[in-house]
Amino acid sequence: MRLADFDNDGWCLDNGEDYHRDAPHTFWIPTLNVREDLQPGDLAKLIFRIAIDSPKNEVAVERMWVIVRERVIGGYLGILDNEPSSIEENNDFWLGTEFPFQPQHIINIDTPSEETFRVASELPKRRWL
Repeated sequence: MRLADFDNDGWCLDNGEDYHRDAPHTFWIPTLNVREDLQPGDLAKLIFRIAIDSPKNEVAVERMWVIVRERVIGGYLGILDNEPSSIEENNDFWLGTEFPFQPQHIINIDTPSEETFRVASELPKRRWL
């Protein structure tokens, strides 16, 4: 499955393992075993690199929560559970958007709730390609 590409999609995911490798004492991430074993309804925090239209900056970096919707070969399909603060609401990338991600993108994990199980079982507002 194709991951988001900054040039084609206007956003992409940063590799959390790279951040941890660069600063292992200050940038903690869950173990690989845990990151590879998420189930529908679990929450994963990812780092998003988003193109913005600003004279000062062309890129915003946001840490946002995603609800795991489905396990797929090599990773997951998730649903964005945050509203990006660096861009205005839009139809391409906003709360409820589905997209793929992989274990190396995960920087934190949170336990599921009845609400996240419900969201994971419903169709997303916008499906991935």
